[in-house]
Amino acid sequence: MEAEHQYLSFRLGQETFGLGILAVREIIEYGGVTDVPMMPPCVRGVINLRGAVVPVLDLAARFGRAGGAIGRRSCIVIVENGAAPEQQVLGLLVDAVNAVLDIDAGQIEPPPSFGAGLRNDFVTGIGKVNGKFVILVNLESVLNVPEIAAMAGDVN
Repeated sequence: MEAEHQYLSFRLGQETFGLGILAVREIIEYGGVTDVPMMPPCVRGVINLRGAVVPVLDLAARFGRAGGAIGRRSCIVIVENGAAPEQQVLGLLVDAVNAVLDIDAGQIEPPPSFGAGLRNDFVTGIGKVNGKFVILVNLESVLNVPEIAAMAGDVN
């Protein structure tokens, strides 16, 4: 099992998504999120992760959907984006984490030019696993901090 072919699968609504396992640092239970005023709708707030302030993004809202309702299986996937020294640690609110999947490059199709209801730059491909599709998330595009900051508007 090679790490570059492994993806953490998770659910948002009825759809299954995947994140490259190398970007995932840990998965924590949802809770302790502090609301931060004047943030864009996709930013749920911040959490204290062992003394570090970590912003939490509502992935459903970032994808332009209704913000995720907090359920019994809701959790925060802590991810690392970018390289040091600009590396960012962020939390992604998801409805449920499923499993780590092995998806070979041959089982990944390019993102469709229509459908999926997502911006094409948010998707690196569509993985096929056991006859089901897994939408593979492009973390760098989804976590584009300047773009998210611009969504907050000129509130300063």
